Amino acid sequence: MIDLHTHTLFSDGVLLPAELARRAQVLGYRVLAMTDHVDSSNLDFVLPRLVAVCADLQPEMSITLIPGVEITHVPPALIGSLAARARDLGAKIIVVHGESVVEPVCPGTNRAALESDVDILAHPGLISIEDAALAARNGICLEITTRRGHSITNGHVARTAREANAPLLLNNDAHAPGDLVTLDFATKVARGAGLDDEEWQLMRKKSEELVQKALAT
Repeated sequence: MIDLHTHTLFSDGVLLPAELARRAQVLGYRVLAMTDHVDSSNLDFVLPRLVAVCADLQPEMSITLIPGVEITHVPPALIGSLAARARDLGAKIIVVHGESVVEPVCPGTNRAALESDVDILAHPGLISIEDAALAARNGICLEITTRRGHSITNGHVARTAREANAPLLLNNDAHAPGDLVTLDFATKVARGAGLDDEEWQLMRKKSEELVQKALAT
């Protein structure tokens, strides 16, 4: 199991990074990215600490840990510059909080994210075919999520990504221990979104590719 979108108590998660890593390791996860919510107010505080703790924990754990961020509720015009700052500060995975239908995300967030140097557009809601095509051109993954609420539009995201040939991956957006799902449950969520076996395997392969890219930088 690979998950590239999780949260610690450095944003609105409830676990210390060490406990999140340990719980994921016990559940059989192979790779975990810690991607706490950031905007310009806390990026310089949160990200260096995630970089440091991942480096400290890594020699003692079998799970691969990757530091990152989720740019969240940032005005679209600021997303590109914040993503660039996050790269400079050591973010290996950059997620943008997409236009979920259960939160008042600013319209235009999906498009701004897809025009920026990011890796994943999380829970992109009722994403347009034009934006999905932009994701395909720029190699940015659209997220199928196991998280309640955000998962309402998984089926739409899957269908639109299929039509645009945009890359998909699955994350759980964990904020608490109970949010860490098993591979079996993740498979059920993918199937529930309408993805077949081949598409599910392609999603898992895309996660592997993103991990290799992150570790190479």
